Amino acid sequence: MANKMAELEALLYVAGDDGIEEQNLLDLLRISLVELQTLVTKSKNKYQQDSSGLQLIKINQTYKLTTSPKVSKTIEKYFAKDLTKTLSQSALEILSIIAYRQPITRVEIDEIRGVNSSGALQTLIWRGLVKAKGKKEAPGNPNLYVTTDYFLQYFDFNSLADLPLIEDFENESMDIEDQEGNE
Repeated sequence: MANKMAELEALLYVAGDDGIEEQNLLDLLRISLVELQTLVTKSKNKYQQDSSGLQLIKINQTYKLTTSPKVSKTIEKYFAKDLTKTLSQSALEILSIIAYRQPITRVEIDEIRGVNSSGALQTLIWRGLVKAKGKKEAPGNPNLYVTTDYFLQYFDFNSLADLPLIEDFENESMDIEDQEGNE
């Protein structure tokens, strides 16, 4: 089993940011799902016990070897783009629209926001939070935009199902309006 753990770590290391889908790991390691789950648990425990700068995570059905949140400050220093540039309000709005309405075109995003979103959309693509995935069957065949696995990792979600429900925000907004009306 120790050899399989080493193979798992090596595969995840080589896969990098893309990670490896569960079924591919099962095929590559020639093990059962139960054996894979055991290896993953042992690897996670090993990283925690060793105070490692690495961690093993699962996003959707993909496993990744990533840096631990414990070393995030050092990693931020290394990646100056993440340290020096935060997301603007417009980029966050666009990211929210894409997350909840994906796949969606830039024109559809512009219609929701009422302003051109090209610049902020390009920033999100550059940052790896959003990507073009396919074309819409419409005049001009515009790109369809979706969030990436890095988006899930960045915001600490395991899947899109972990996004807060829109109704929660609407209810919270109504509560705030009620409180302001009573003052």
